[in-house]
Amino acid sequence: RTFNSDAQEDYWTCACHCKIAILLDLRRKISTMTLFHFGNCFSLAYFPYFITYKCSGLSEYNAFWRCVQAGATYLFVQLCKMMFLATFFPTWEGGAGVYDFVGEFMKATVDMADLLGLHLVMSKNAGKGEYKIMVAAMGWATAELIMSRCIPLWVGARGIEFDWKYIQMSFDSNISLVHYIAMAAVVWMFTRYDLPKSFRLPVTVLLGLCVYKGFLMELFVHVFLLGSWTALLVKALLTGAISLCSLFLFVTLVHSN
Repeated sequence: RTFNSDAQEDYWTCACHCKIAILLDLRRKISTMTLFHFGNCFSLAYFPYFITYKCSGLSEYNAFWRCVQAGATYLFVQLCKMMFLATFFPTWEGGAGVYDFVGEFMKATVDMADLLGLHLVMSKNAGKGEYKIMVAAMGWATAELIMSRCIPLWVGARGIEFDWKYIQMSFDSNISLVHYIAMAAVVWMFTRYDLPKSFRLPVTVLLGLCVYKGFLMELFVHVFLLGSWTALLVKALLTGAISLCSLFLFVTLVHSN
């Protein structure tokens, strides 16, 4: 049909077609941008785990299924923790803005089950201490990553509106990986029968920090009203301090033997 500028219906038809074309083009650009954003968040969250698995030597030992078993142990431990919390720790019914210090502390104490789970995983694997630690930590951290961050990243990072919380979530997954490696190393040192007496106190303190780190972070955020980025920075610094102390004790213990 030939466009006639004098015809009113042709004018409105052309205008509608232009609006539809613009909207389709805008939707395509938004979809591309959200896809790139999801790809960035996914890479930032998951690639460090892949790099750690490859560079730590676990791939040379064919430890993939060992890590899968460690992840299955993580799921079992978390299920037991959820059942225990639901049975003995009812929902807090205090006023708005009131922090339940005793209740949160008792809930954080339940995280000691993670120490037992890591010890169980390492006791089932034969080999050097480094191998046991990395298998338990990689399986534990990867299972935690998949269960707690996979769906939020897939649903949220692909949304139309950009939000920094998904970048923060990706950074937090890397912090969790370091945290679980340090925790597994501390558990391995604590369960050694030949651990020197001078190591007992610092290793026990590190175990306590590993268990109550989440509780301390929530307390800091509530007391000092920390922002999301500040809280993430404090968490990274605390995890780094625990990891460096664990590494120092581990290297000293290995070289002394």
